[in-house]
Formats: sequence, C-alpha cells, structure tokens
Amino acid sequence: MSRITHDICDMLHVPHHHNSNTGSNRREEVHFENRNQHEFNSDQSLVTSATTLVGKRMVLAGGGGYLGNLLKNHFRQRGGDVVILTRAKALIGEEFVHWDGKTIGPWTDQLDGADALINLAGRSVNCRYHARNRGEMMDSRIQTTRVLGEAVERCKRPPKVWLNSSTATIYKHTLGPAWDESGEIGWTPKAKDQFSVEIATEWERAFDEAPATNTRRIKLRTAMVLSRDPDPNNAFTALHRLARFGLGGRMGDGRQYVSWIHERDFCRALEFLIANENIDGPVNIAAPDPRPNAEMMRMFRKHCGMPIGLPAAQWMLEVGAFFLRTETELIIKSRRVIPGKLSHQGFQFDHDNFEEALMNLMAGKVPA
Repeated sequence: MSRITHDICDMLHVPHHHNSNTGSNRREEVHFENRNQHEFNSDQSLVTSATTLVGKRMVLAGGGGYLGNLLKNHFRQRGGDVVILTRAKALIGEEFVHWDGKTIGPWTDQLDGADALINLAGRSVNCRYHARNRGEMMDSRIQTTRVLGEAVERCKRPPKVWLNSSTATIYKHTLGPAWDESGEIGWTPKAKDQFSVEIATEWERAFDEAPATNTRRIKLRTAMVLSRDPDPNNAFTALHRLARFGLGGRMGDGRQYVSWIHERDFCRALEFLIANENIDGPVNIAAPDPRPNAEMMRMFRKHCGMPIGLPAAQWMLEVGAFFLRTETELIIKSRRVIPGKLSHQGFQFDHDNFEEALMNLMAGKVPA
C-alpha cells in the first residue's frame, strides 16, 4: 500500500462520533490521564459567566471517553457536580463509580436525586462489521439503555431528565435538503449504511421502551464533534493533520455532506436541553451549516496554508478500511442534518459557520 493510501487510512481510523468505553481498563486510565492535561477551552467566559449548574448533579454513564471528558470539564466549570459511571475499575474514586453496563448494582444510588442522566455508553463503530462486532455494538447500546431505564424506574427521586446518545447517522443519506428532526429515517445501498441505521433505530427503540415514567427523555442525534482535545476519537485532529501534509483532498466524490458541531456548542446545547423542560424526544445536536466533504477539506487546506490536497478515491477508501478493520460508511455517507428543535427553542450557537469554527479551533493549541 502506498504512503498516501496509508496516511488516508490513518484518517479512517477515527470514528465518526461515537463515544467508546469498551477498551481495556489500562488504556482508558492512561487516556483519561492524558486528556486531563488538555485545557478544555481557552475562552474564560465559561468560568466567569453565570454558573447556572451550581448545586446540580449530572451522572455521565459511560462518560470515560472523548465526549464524556468534554462534558465533565464544561459542567464543572459551570459549577455542577459530575459523577461518571465507568467500566474501568482502575479509575474508581470520588468522581468515578464502577458499573458493568448490564446489571443493577450499587451504582444505581448515583441516579437517585440526580438533576440529569446522560448516557454516552456504546462500543466504537470504528471496526469491521462482522457478526461479533455487530453483536457487541448492538448489545453495548441496548443493554446499557435498558439497565439505566430499570434503574431510573426504581429511584425514589428519579433524574429530572435523561439524555440518551443516538446519532445523526439515523437519517437517510441525502444530497438534497437538510434533515431536521422530522427527516426521513432509513438506509441507502450507496452509503452502505444499513447496519448503522438499524443499530441507531434499535437504540432509540430501547430508549422509548425504557420504564422511566417520571423522567423527561431526550434522544441526542449527535453529529461529528470538533474539538482541540487530543483524543484519538476527535476527527478534527485527523483532518487537520491530513491537510497539513498535503493529503487533505476530497474523499470519494466529495459531494457527501458532513454535519458537525463545535465542542463548545456541543456542551452548551446539552446544558440548554437540561434547563429547558419543554424539550423532549429526538434533538439534532449539530451546527446549522453542514458542508460537502470537498468544500470542508478545501477550507482545512486554506487555513493550514497548504495549496495542494491529494484526493482519496473510493477504491483507496475501500483498501484503507479493509487494512484498518473499519468501514467506508463512516466517510462516504452524506449526513446533512440541521438543528430544528434547538433553533426553534432559541438556542444561540457560538459557532454556527464551519469556516469560523475551523478558524477558532486552529487559533488554539492544535495537536501535532
């Protein structure tokens, strides 16, 4: 395999946006230690603004990964109390509580009286979709959602709101008008996304069926979260690196849309949902400015000062996916999603334009 193909394969090793918490305990422990050295956001307004979360307790189930770390830092800077449910026994301490994601245990005490439960658990989608991996991806989402529902129902004082991860991948591949929360759900042969849509649909069905009768529920249909965090699950780091080395050309035909959200707005959006009691059901967690892949990569090249960007043809993506044990659907599917409910309810994005968001991220400390 050529060096160019190999570098493009490296990019494919980055998951679309799912949080993964099923690796070895030691890898998670080391990874969490490294990420805690990263400054979440240089904008001090997070610290000096009104602390609306003072005294509120948030429980992050499966919160030991990329998205959990972003939320933990944000909530704490806003005055909140954060508890993380994790499978990594080595992390157990004041803020970490062990659970297995399958069975009721002492961890359920953390939910009683909580202001919000946010479930981020789920095996990474960055793998080949053979039978074993399909089973693990499905089980890690369905089992955790079901056991959380059972635990919430047993609470004397159940959480006021439960935000459960889903994915913007649930919507049908489209090059036409963008999907809000009323968008069409389904898979398309061209996008090779049948299993991804099936797993998202079953995930949401398990959430709907969970017996949490006294808790407001929200499905987080989250797009790609862009951040300065050096976490390997952060797509911004990989795309920035490709652009710097002259490999940031279009991927496939480049027409596929990419939905995204800046790290700051991701955290602010979830805080907004927790505070607004009239919002429930599916919510698109995405900026209102999805861009075609070719245009997005052109902007990366522009702001990296790189005049060239070698494209990655479809066959190169297929070869790379095979050798890295992942799937091209993570790259070729067109996810054109807009935040219907957030916009309707008056949420104000700090970064609603992709190029501006990109400049903001690059202005900070970008991982090498």
